[in-house]
Amino acid sequence: MSENERDVAREPEDLARLFHERANAGDAEGLVALYEPQAVVAAGDIVASGHDEIRRFYTDLLARKSDFPEPETLPAIRNGDLALTFARLPNGALSVESARRQPDGTWRWAIDQLKIKPVTKG
Repeated sequence: MSENERDVAREPEDLARLFHERANAGDAEGLVALYEPQAVVAAGDIVASGHDEIRRFYTDLLARKSDFPEPETLPAIRNGDLALTFARLPNGALSVESARRQPDGTWRWAIDQLKIKPVTKG
């Protein structure tokens, strides 16, 4: 599926929903499309910077055939074209990200402090 055919984040709060849908669909390219080209993803000791590293990170993560729990999306805090996005996981952990409005009006993450932990399938 091309990026033009995918749903896009019209609001910063859409990013968590799209992440959940794409992660559970095993769509690494769809996950990469949620990030700016030079975005940074921090997940414990793993840090991915830029689309190529983010793609490798998610390709490896999704290869483990995991399910991702649905987060509770909390309202974003906005300041012009910047937003902090928040998602609360079923275990109470809070994921916090920095998103930026793109020139076409859509939103993408610039910094993602990933807290979503996959649940390994039995």
